[in-house]
Amino acid sequence: MSPRTLFAPYTRLFAVPGARAFTLAGWFARLPAPMLGLGAVLLVEGETGSYGLAGAVSGVLALAYGIAGPQWGRAMDRRGQGRVLRLAMAGFAVTGIAFVVAVVADAPTWTWFPLAAAAGASGPNIGSLVRARWSAALEPDGRQTAYAFEAVADEVTFVLGPPLVTLLATLVAPPVGFLTGVVTGTVGGLWLAAQRETEPPPRPLVAGAPRRRRGAVLTPSLLVVVVAYVAVGALFGALDVVVVGFAEEEGVPALSGAALAVFALGSLVAGLAYGLARLPGTMAARFVGTAVAFGLAAQLLWGVGSLPVLIGCGFLAGLTIAPVLVAGTSLVESRVAPGVLTESLAWTITGLTIGVTAGSALAGAAVDAWGAQEAFAVPAVAAALAALLALAGAPLLRERGRVPQASPAATVEPGVAG
Repeated sequence: MSPRTLFAPYTRLFAVPGARAFTLAGWFARLPAPMLGLGAVLLVEGETGSYGLAGAVSGVLALAYGIAGPQWGRAMDRRGQGRVLRLAMAGFAVTGIAFVVAVVADAPTWTWFPLAAAAGASGPNIGSLVRARWSAALEPDGRQTAYAFEAVADEVTFVLGPPLVTLLATLVAPPVGFLTGVVTGTVGGLWLAAQRETEPPPRPLVAGAPRRRRGAVLTPSLLVVVVAYVAVGALFGALDVVVVGFAEEEGVPALSGAALAVFALGSLVAGLAYGLARLPGTMAARFVGTAVAFGLAAQLLWGVGSLPVLIGCGFLAGLTIAPVLVAGTSLVESRVAPGVLTESLAWTITGLTIGVTAGSALAGAAVDAWGAQEAFAVPAVAAALAALLALAGAPLLRERGRVPQASPAATVEPGVAG
């Protein structure tokens, strides 16, 4: 089979009008995802010498991002992506710059935390916005390929972002890496906001229409995915801190970004393959199976003793990342309630970013207490926990049928956990 035939499903995606523009804009807008957390670690550690403090600040940024994401998604489901995204990007630029100024100017340490939180809370989850556009444009059969493509796009940012932010922070100046992420994300977000033709139609509230219970969006399937993703995110957050510390112990701090990129490279390869595969079993079974594979593969981290070993283990473990992310996203999308697709997808990112928060903080403390090599225990245990949580939640994933999508005129109130 020729490569052209093999990759035909991906080629067909871009026959969708406007697809090239919104995917490219969305890619630039999500580039800060791997840059801000790692950039905050490098910035704060460079100014203070403390990995514990750096991990805590990075974790607060990620936590605020995760909590705010569903709120942004809910607003965009109601009012449309463009108008809300422009407001968010303005806030993101201002708060991101303010955070860097506070750290560099040696403002009181306590001020770094609210500013990091404000920067994180100002950034909507761009991946959920782009996936919502694919969902509106494609029939169900094409969505697995689209979501796999988006997982690959995510991983490309994680291949390029960590080396870029590390090189900028170590070879130019610590603030430059973080600021590059802020500028790139703002430009990409405004570009995506301008793609009005492809955004999903908003579903505004209408006076007198029945209101959805505030917690109704959190279906059993979504809750299982979100809880498992907390542990998946803990691995991501822990790796940012532990790999930076390990590279510094090995005397090559500038290579920490390249080492992190290897995980993303493995995930990119697996994401491309997953999008082309026609796998047996239900979406629930695929999610549980990929979560178990993720948990098992990450146990390779226990054996890391040098950078070459880390690179080999990282690539193999990375092969399981995209499949579990695509499987979870597809499962959530297949069970989504009417009018809350963007919000539902944003909740999955909330799970990941809550995990990033915990993973960053735990890993920072572990590096300070044990050293970086021993601290690889944190991401390894987090991955094992993700597999156990998916297995424990499997009974809640029994097929209940897809909720019929309401017409654009139908009005519901997308709920969030209060």
